[in-house]
Amino acid sequence: MAVYFDHRIEPPESNGDPTHMTWHSTQPVLAVSSMSPETGGAVDLYLHCHVQRSSPASVLRWHPSKAVLAVGWHAGEVLLLSHPSGEQGSLPAAHTSGIAVLEWNGAGSRLLTGDQTGVLALWKVDARGRVQGPPLAKHSYGKALTCCVFRPVAPAEDVAQLARAAVSGDESALDMFNWRTPGTGPSPKTQEGTVFFVSTDDGEEQLPLSPCGPVLTVDGHVQRLLYLERRGVLAVITENLLLSQYRLGPEGGAQEIMKVKLSGRSGQIADIAWAERGLLVTATGEQVIRLWDLERDDNSVLALDESLGFEKGETLHCVAHCAAKGLLAAGTSRGRIAMWRSVPSASGHGEVESGCQWKLQTPTEVEGNVSQLQWGSGLNLLAARSISTVLILSEHVMSTHFSQQVAAVQLTPNQLSVTYFSAGKQLRLCSDTHIKGVCITKDTVTVWNGRRVAVYEPSQGVLRSTGSFLCESSALAVHGGDIYTVEPQRVQVRTMQGTVKQLLPFSEAEGNPVLLSVCQSFLAVGTDSAHVKVYDLSRREAKPHCAAKNLRDQIPNLGALVSVKCNSTGSQISILVNGRPDHRVYFYDVEMDTLSYFDFFTGRPATAGLQPDDPERRYLKLHGRFPISQFWDESEPRLFVCETLLKATSSQQPAPPGSLEGADVIVVSFFCTQEHGLLLQDCYPRPAGVEALLAMDVPFYYFTCKVGICDKDPNSTPHMVSRRVLRDFTGLEDCDKPTRDAMLNFSFYLTIGDMDEAFKSIRLIKSKTVWENMARMCVKSRRLDVARVCLGNMGHAQGARALREAEVHPELEARVAVLAIQLGMLDDAERLYKSCKRYDLLNKFYQATGQWQQALETAETNDRVHLRTTYYSYAKHLEAMGDRSLAYEKSDTYRFEVPRMLLEDVVSLELYINKTKEKSLYKWWGQYLESQSDLESALRYYEYAQDYLSLVRVYCYLGNLQKAAEIANETGNRAASYHLARQYESQEDIKQSVHFYTRAQAYNNAIRLCKENGLDDQLMNLALLSNPEDMMEAACYYEEKGDHMDRAVMLYHKAGHFSKALELAFSTQQFGALQLIAEDLDENSDPTLLSRCSDFFIKHSQYEKAVELLVVAKKYHEALQLCLDQNLTISEEFAESMTVSRDSKEISEEARRDLLERIADCCMRQGNYHLATKKYTQAGSKVKAMKALLKSGDTEKIVFFAGVSRQKEIYIMAANYLQSLDWRSDPEIMKNIIGFYTKGRAPDLLAGFYEACAQVEIDEYQNYEKALGALSEAYKCLSKAKALSAEEQDRRLARMQHRISLVKRFVQARRLFEEDPAEAVLLCKSLLEEAELDPAVRIGDAYGFLVEHYCRQGSFQEAYHTLEEMTKRVPSLNVAFYVSQRSLEALQRAVGLPPMGVMQDRGNKQDSGDEEDEVEEVMEDVQGD
Repeated sequence: MAVYFDHRIEPPESNGDPTHMTWHSTQPVLAVSSMSPETGGAVDLYLHCHVQRSSPASVLRWHPSKAVLAVGWHAGEVLLLSHPSGEQGSLPAAHTSGIAVLEWNGAGSRLLTGDQTGVLALWKVDARGRVQGPPLAKHSYGKALTCCVFRPVAPAEDVAQLARAAVSGDESALDMFNWRTPGTGPSPKTQEGTVFFVSTDDGEEQLPLSPCGPVLTVDGHVQRLLYLERRGVLAVITENLLLSQYRLGPEGGAQEIMKVKLSGRSGQIADIAWAERGLLVTATGEQVIRLWDLERDDNSVLALDESLGFEKGETLHCVAHCAAKGLLAAGTSRGRIAMWRSVPSASGHGEVESGCQWKLQTPTEVEGNVSQLQWGSGLNLLAARSISTVLILSEHVMSTHFSQQVAAVQLTPNQLSVTYFSAGKQLRLCSDTHIKGVCITKDTVTVWNGRRVAVYEPSQGVLRSTGSFLCESSALAVHGGDIYTVEPQRVQVRTMQGTVKQLLPFSEAEGNPVLLSVCQSFLAVGTDSAHVKVYDLSRREAKPHCAAKNLRDQIPNLGALVSVKCNSTGSQISILVNGRPDHRVYFYDVEMDTLSYFDFFTGRPATAGLQPDDPERRYLKLHGRFPISQFWDESEPRLFVCETLLKATSSQQPAPPGSLEGADVIVVSFFCTQEHGLLLQDCYPRPAGVEALLAMDVPFYYFTCKVGICDKDPNSTPHMVSRRVLRDFTGLEDCDKPTRDAMLNFSFYLTIGDMDEAFKSIRLIKSKTVWENMARMCVKSRRLDVARVCLGNMGHAQGARALREAEVHPELEARVAVLAIQLGMLDDAERLYKSCKRYDLLNKFYQATGQWQQALETAETNDRVHLRTTYYSYAKHLEAMGDRSLAYEKSDTYRFEVPRMLLEDVVSLELYINKTKEKSLYKWWGQYLESQSDLESALRYYEYAQDYLSLVRVYCYLGNLQKAAEIANETGNRAASYHLARQYESQEDIKQSVHFYTRAQAYNNAIRLCKENGLDDQLMNLALLSNPEDMMEAACYYEEKGDHMDRAVMLYHKAGHFSKALELAFSTQQFGALQLIAEDLDENSDPTLLSRCSDFFIKHSQYEKAVELLVVAKKYHEALQLCLDQNLTISEEFAESMTVSRDSKEISEEARRDLLERIADCCMRQGNYHLATKKYTQAGSKVKAMKALLKSGDTEKIVFFAGVSRQKEIYIMAANYLQSLDWRSDPEIMKNIIGFYTKGRAPDLLAGFYEACAQVEIDEYQNYEKALGALSEAYKCLSKAKALSAEEQDRRLARMQHRISLVKRFVQARRLFEEDPAEAVLLCKSLLEEAELDPAVRIGDAYGFLVEHYCRQGSFQEAYHTLEEMTKRVPSLNVAFYVSQRSLEALQRAVGLPPMGVMQDRGNKQDSGDEEDEVEEVMEDVQGD
């Protein structure tokens, strides 16, 4: 809450009475015009500039952004006055009469001037606020001008933005500047915001500089022009308070959209102000001000309240609105300024649809009739003009203080409200000076205004002055009979008369004291250099309690100290600072010399947590806030409280009432100790209707109230202080000091979680009221463990039982709600049930408390599972209250409950049944009528209810069996058919009885009648439709009669009695029936029965069926033998059926394997090798499986099986098999052979394979180099093999080594041929002399080499002799295979021999080049391995 101090401006002596005033929109500069009969007119810019003219000033207008004032004079002069330079400049003479219109456009680039003769001029103004050249336009209307308004520039018409867009290449922006282009861009008049409207004194609205004439005409003199930018509407208010609204067309035309007569005194100049969102406020000299919402077409009034100090008949003449602060100020005829503050509200006096409610504040009194008000650019300044003077009112936060059960709150600049709580009285203090501060004790009230201190004492119900003295001090404190004031570098200790009796010095480093605070006998001092110090005042003279602490070294980015307070023992100092961060409260421990803090922005202290974890204590979120005030309890040194404000955010949502989340202001209290640090004691939103936290003095919080909240008597001093009891002291407001101390200790120990000490602290309290209040406190704190003890001490057995039974609820709030109900706290119980969303319990709560509408709404929206139950309970309640409103229908119990309820009123019951058209009710009513012997009506209602049994029953009773039969046949109702069948049976109409028994599906009765009456044909059909018992009975019947034995077998079979059916089939030789029965036999059938069936099928040569039955009977060996004997093919499905699972307990594992091998043997005999392989594998005989797979010849599966089997024998078998294939042309097979021999650890076999590869290279491709490599690999493998004896091993290795040496010599000879042919020939001849040359080196290759050599040398005779020697040594040799065709032809021509027989073409050797390459690649891979 704030008060306003008035400062009268001191005009020059030559000035007369003020006539106009105006604030600059952005700077705190006030311009005032005055008029004196002696000196003429003057304009003053306080306190900077003075301008004097012979004629008075008629209009004052500030530039919208520059500090330039346009002044219009009655002589026609227009003056531009600059601030603060005082530079003056007059516009060129354009007017000859008094200036009536003076207006700047929104950008400040144009100035519009108009006079009383109708001359209007538009001037261009530069960026410095100076007029450039002659007027841009000038026009004369011939009539006096009254008002003017500019139309705000639309965003698309911003010339600066258009220029930037045009420079960047925007064609549309360039078109906007090209005004000569038809249809594009605005007209020249719309640039720079020059669209405006002026009014003349005859009621015409003109669009200036347009030849089209007036835009619109109104009745009466125009008093005000307004342009509603959001709606694009021009509003016109005349002197008769006629409000008209016009929508403007693009060509200048105007269309009237609304016209209304405003309430008020007509013919009087009204003061009109704009509020937010199109709210128009008018003051017309009445006792109210009127509010008009132009957008919502609504209105309301604001009146004065005499209880706040206004007088009866006081009228309002002027208004001013401050949108930033939400304040509406109005000047009265008795020298008061009334203020209303807008607050969000849903309803109430003064509310408008915009959602605001205006609350009247305490008035500020000034001198004279207030004729004009205007808010300054600074939010704390308000200018008020009366007839003779101008006042500047500055806002000041009201002074408050609390000490020793006395509270003082400032009401007006010079009035205080003093409340003595201990005595229960309230006094008002009126000072002759403005009060800037107050300090109060139980015996004195000390006020000061910064320069003078005055002391008052209560005496006989009033406050009397006891003295005053001059003292310039920015802070003041009082303790006992001493007054503490500050001056540079010291604190003065004064008497009540102002005499200085002690000085408390501060060093230059410690700074100047600026903050003083007293708590009990300790004085806390804060300096401008961020030092704090505490003095002990308990002695005659003040003594330092601790050394000065420099906080600037401890707090980074510290600005200035805002508040310094100490506790009652002087051990803790709390500090609020102004800096970054400013959202912390700092605590300085005097004894430990440590500084800690609590950060309200994060919601945490400097340490990890506030208190030990407590499952029943919900930690309250305090983040996103900053502290605004702080206080220590005057008697409890541990208890600290502060008031915190939520930091505003753009996404902030309104908080629900009573919730902490999003609450603007919350009050937080802590326990502060050396051992435990900061402990959160309580936290709650600031109560509604209070202004601010004032103090805390256990057991109360003290708050300053908003004006009018706590007023009881309008004629008395307003109550400005309210109290709220601490959470732990609810009901103990008047307790004595021991009880208060015990409760404080109890609360402290509860906070730290020490329950033992907590109960020790209150063990002496015997009052039931105390325990009940503590139990109520447990509802707030949700401490059920404490509540149990409280209920025990109260003797509340019912509550203790209810609380024990409530433990089944998992939600803490639900259990606490049960406690609240037992204590009669129904509102809290309701809130708790809602918070934990236990709507089922909330529903029961509403029902128990008789709140049936809330119960039904809860069931409809949140507890639909109990909706019908709720409606039923509500209906029972209404019935008990005598209200037969048929509420049972919504509970779906009306079928029983309504007839019960209306049974005594038969007529109403019949009407209800006919109205509801419910079948069950029709049936009930029919039964009732039948009991009353009204069978005709009963039949009608049975028909409505479609109760066919009752219809048939009644018709049978009436003897109308034909009608009953029609109903039974048409409807097929089983119950009706059964009843009718019984009737026919009683009349011995067997055929009809069997028919209706069949329709009723009572086959046993129909079968019974058929047997009794020999209806064998119908008996078979009925038995097949009936259950197995009836089938057995019918089969026995047929068997006993000896006829239709096939029917007996079929019925036994259908009934599931297979043994009887088979026995009867065997005995009667019914092979067809036996075949059908065998198809239904399974493994659960009797083994003996299965064996008999299989023997029967074997006997009749149906071997496949017999095998199937043997398998079902689990006689697998017999089934296999039968397959072998009868050469039955074993399919895979049949083999699987004979395969016993590994987990089966029917046979042993050994027997299972034997069975699988026998199955595989059968498959082998039948040539089904793949199936045999599978069974051998399942039996674990992988070698046999491999043998079976080898017989199949499936190479791919053989390779795969060998790879997965990982057995030596299988690897060797697979490799041996692969050698039988064409491995020479398939490199993959060759790789697998080598790999399998290697994995099978058979180096001797692998050596043999390498020898075979070498021989292939020699025989097929004559590639002795590859053969040499293969032989080398063979030698390596052979050296690793294990022979029968060492001699045998040596012999094999020697033979292999000799063969390798021969091949190596031949290869060497072929390589040497190019370099030394003679040596190569000698090597070749020496090879031919070897006795065992072939097969290591073929003799033909050696002779062929020599023949080729001689032919190349031209020694054809030698070649011929060599060729002859070759043919003699190996007569069967094909010469053409070893000697090229070309060499043979050359030899024939040279020697002259005839052709040497038919030579085979060796081209096939060349054609196999690709295969040779593949073999070579495999050999290279193997050698690389």
